[in-house]
Amino acid sequence: MTQIFLSIGAIFGGLSVAGGAFASHALREKISERSLEIFETAARYQMYHALALLLVALLLSIYQQSPPPTLLASGWLFIIGIALFSGSLYALSLTNVKILGAIAPLGGAAFIAGWGALAFAAWSLK
Repeated sequence: MTQIFLSIGAIFGGLSVAGGAFASHALREKISERSLEIFETAARYQMYHALALLLVALLLSIYQQSPPPTLLASGWLFIIGIALFSGSLYALSLTNVKILGAIAPLGGAAFIAGWGALAFAAWSLK
């Protein structure tokens, strides 16, 4: 799992930088200011949680023999959160299909659950 989380975290981090640059240079004149803000929020939260996923990978590498199950859960929840939260906001900003905004809170809930799982994992580390 360490390699998977490390790889996915690095990919999400790189895509976040690429998305931010894309928004800044290619989208600035093509979408509304509000849509640009939404896109940038998606990229920012993607980066935060890509870094969190790298932290999970680091902790997994330290506690290889018996990682707390909540540590694994936090990694998967961060991945799900990025897909749902950032993914829906990217799609919303590019298509202006308002119903896509209803998916973002599910991703936000996954982020919150991921941080909670990480807190439980930290408490149980030895």
